[in-house]
Amino acid sequence: MADRGLLIVLSGPSGVGKGTVRKAIFESEEHDFQYSVSMTTRAKREGEIEGVDYYFRTREEFEAMIEAGEMLEYAEYVGNYYGTPLSYVNQTLDEGKDVFLEIEVQGAQQVKDKVPDGVFIFLTPPDLSELKSRIVNRGTDDMAVIDKRMQVAREEIEMMALYDYAVVNDEVPLAVDRIKKIITSEHFRVDRVIGKYIKMLKEM
Repeated sequence: MADRGLLIVLSGPSGVGKGTVRKAIFESEEHDFQYSVSMTTRAKREGEIEGVDYYFRTREEFEAMIEAGEMLEYAEYVGNYYGTPLSYVNQTLDEGKDVFLEIEVQGAQQVKDKVPDGVFIFLTPPDLSELKSRIVNRGTDDMAVIDKRMQVAREEIEMMALYDYAVVNDEVPLAVDRIKKIITSEHFRVDRVIGKYIKMLKEM
């Protein structure tokens, strides 16, 4: 039976570039983990694809899944739900494959409660003025929403202490390289591998 996979959680404030960094990681050939597509009730943005960027659902559909206990985590953020379907994550981890989640900070808290041995990575902007510039340049939100996102971002950055690692997204290739190094090193932690060797010794 394969060892259970590693759950890797990437989150950070809105506009920090989580989606861009995640796409760059998966576009490279040097990764060996599965991406768990999140679910949301927000409107689909231009160019986004169902089942690739998100699973887009109505509020009613999402709340039905919450009631049925079918979400690993979920959060309501700026008027919309975001979350991770549970069945895919468990099945993939049980197959011995690593699972990569890109989720909101509220959701990451829930995952840490349920999967404390996951690897929790907080993606940070170089500074707050750069973060606001990125949100504005995205061109998808009006100023009222942008101001709300900045307010939430400040609160989220204060929650960085809940994470294992903080990675600055100053340049996407550098951020990608830092995250890959973290994941590689996590596989060699003694507390992750010692159980296998203790079992071997007992069987000798």
